[in-house]
Amino acid sequence: MTITTKENQFSTSHLKQVELEKVMVELDSLKRQSERLDLINKLHGRMAGVLSLSGMIEAYSVWLMPLVGHELIGYNNSQRNKRHLFCSGHGPYRRKAIAFAEQLIAEKTVLDGSYAVKDGRFAYRWIFETADDAGILLILKEGYELSVEELDLVNHSLEILAECLRRGLEYEDLFERASSDSLTGLSNRRVFEDRIIGMMDSAHRYNNPLSMVSMDLDRFKEINDNLGHQKGDEVLKAVAAVLKRAVRSTDLLVRMGGDEFLLVLDNTDLQHGRILAERLCAAVNELNIWADDQTKLGVSIGMSELRKGESLKQWVERTDDILYHAKAGGRSRVAVE
Repeated sequence: MTITTKENQFSTSHLKQVELEKVMVELDSLKRQSERLDLINKLHGRMAGVLSLSGMIEAYSVWLMPLVGHELIGYNNSQRNKRHLFCSGHGPYRRKAIAFAEQLIAEKTVLDGSYAVKDGRFAYRWIFETADDAGILLILKEGYELSVEELDLVNHSLEILAECLRRGLEYEDLFERASSDSLTGLSNRRVFEDRIIGMMDSAHRYNNPLSMVSMDLDRFKEINDNLGHQKGDEVLKAVAAVLKRAVRSTDLLVRMGGDEFLLVLDNTDLQHGRILAERLCAAVNELNIWADDQTKLGVSIGMSELRKGESLKQWVERTDDILYHAKAGGRSRVAVE
């Protein structure tokens, strides 16, 4: 049977069409791969200069937002007591998203795929380190669920984020060792010097009160002399613990050295600061630590509020003078000026 020229032309045209379609599919695949590579490169660039865990979570959220609309990205590592929640919303939306994230973290449920929640939101969770229960939580905007392509992109990008977070943990460990008092775990003098000028500038700029509380333990020398330095170390740790429990996360609590502690109260005037200072004085007294039958541990406190035009040196010296008056006036008391 002889194939006509017309049939030959049709067969050739069909083969060319099939080959063209294959080429177009390959080009489309290459284009998507190129776009994906470009996105990943941008993520690498955004994460490269970030050191802190909180900064990494925020940078990742900013990168992801144009690609996947979400309300919150959170990192939780229960073993290391690290938790960072970055929420793009405000007001009640922010509070709801954070409350939902904390609920999911508390439940310790490994989410398999999407997890439908209140108000039509979807949450996804990825575990990086099972032993640490460390992973990422992604809460999407209301009525939004990840497509297969979006889920693939997030999975790919999380490999990069996981490596960055490991770097961030190492950095924060080094920073905490350098900025923490090795005995009590409180911030040290270096942290005070790093943060105090910024706190003073902010107080002046927004016309907010800023108060300094200088604390010196009473009869601590007798504790050391009578009971030994090991007991003295235990006393310092106990005092640091009660002070830490009493202050807010926005305040700056520092062990300056020896038995001297310093507390800077953000957005707090003398009236409200004195209430806290009296509470601290009572808390140390309630530790009920005695060097002997007649000598009980206490704390003397001097407190002052930052004045306009006052330098750090002037403010510290003035607060020290007030502390001196507290000790001279009978110890275990609060003096305010």
